[in-house]
Amino acid sequence: MKDLNSSEANDERNDGGSRYGSMQKSELEALAVAAIREHRQLIAADEAVHEEWTRASADPSVSAAVLKTLQDEYVARQKKSEAQQEALSEIIDALGYVPEVAPDGED
Repeated sequence: MKDLNSSEANDERNDGGSRYGSMQKSELEALAVAAIREHRQLIAADEAVHEEWTRASADPSVSAAVLKTLQDEYVARQKKSEAQQEALSEIIDALGYVPEVAPDGED
């Protein structure tokens, strides 16, 4: 596996090295919209877990094991969100713009 720094990765994407480079704009836009919606859902779920972890941390009756479980869940979600953000960024780079996406519930 080739390890690229961020500027090399950007150069590769801009040079058509992206897995999305051969897709039609309409396909890329639909993919970008879906990825943006997924990203919004991940953020909302991450925030809910973080809030629960924060509340539990402030409650002395919550066991260390429960706190550790919440922390682990939050960290795992952050890693998933980071990977999804990178994929979204690559899609948007290939598309060339950020499509407008209505807030959830306003479709």
